Amino acid sequence: MEIPFRWWDSEGTVRVKMTANDDPAYLGCSGIAHGFPCCKAEVDFPDRGYASSFGWVTLVKDGPGVEFSIDLRPQFNQEHPFGYFADRPRFFDGPHTDHPDWDFLAHTFLCSLGGELLEFRKEVRAILGFSWGYAKRGLAIEVSGPGLLSTEDWGAHREYLEQTYCGEIEEADRKWSLVPGFVQHPLHP
Repeated sequence: MEIPFRWWDSEGTVRVKMTANDDPAYLGCSGIAHGFPCCKAEVDFPDRGYASSFGWVTLVKDGPGVEFSIDLRPQFNQEHPFGYFADRPRFFDGPHTDHPDWDFLAHTFLCSLGGELLEFRKEVRAILGFSWGYAKRGLAIEVSGPGLLSTEDWGAHREYLEQTYCGEIEEADRKWSLVPGFVQHPLHP
């Protein structure tokens, strides 16, 4: 799946690919991950450095009867919502479980920081998003996605993200703000 976008007057593309995890050790996963889907996304953007600094924000519904929550690696800083943030960062996730029946759904958004170039506001601006996941029933795994997300999907997660990263934080310099809608994206009205 290819998703075009526009940022700082330059055109870019995100390429999303879902594959089966045929080599868990190579991907740093446990052996039970074999056969589960992996999701990878690459940012193709002509600008470099600060002008191409993006982050991935992923929210997941992992298991029966749960709500979406932020997907961060536990060893990383929990003070921001980005799973990855870099110059044209690649996204990777290889979720797996040993539960016999399991549903996994992810909403992954390419974002950047707000403000003018080099201003570096603590403001998350979503550019585009896609969904992906799987349903496991016994040994059968049915993959879903990738599918394009809308500005309404980003909006549905803003309350949770604002409570987690913008709310009752004592130090004002740790607070983040989240801009509604997609910014400079063809889907943005």
